[in-house]
Amino acid sequence: MSAPYDIVAVEKLGGYRLRLSFADGLVSEIDLSSRLDGGGPMFEPLKDQGFFAQFRVDAELGTIVWPNGADLAPDALHAQAVAAA
Repeated sequence: MSAPYDIVAVEKLGGYRLRLSFADGLVSEIDLSSRLDGGGPMFEPLKDQGFFAQFRVDAELGTIVWPNGADLAPDALHAQAVAAA
């Protein structure tokens, strides 16, 4: 059983904006550009939009991940999505 804040689907909208769908039914558009600044060396490659676009949903982690191993906490993304809604 997944947590309500687990991400089940994601769609790239442009720039660093994504439409996230969560297990609890919440669907929200969020901008991740501010999360990339100061995120450390793991997030540096994500500043390249071509690399950023290579995200995928990791069903086991319940969040989005990138090829270099970067990921974002699904509960924090859910909180950001609720605030944006």
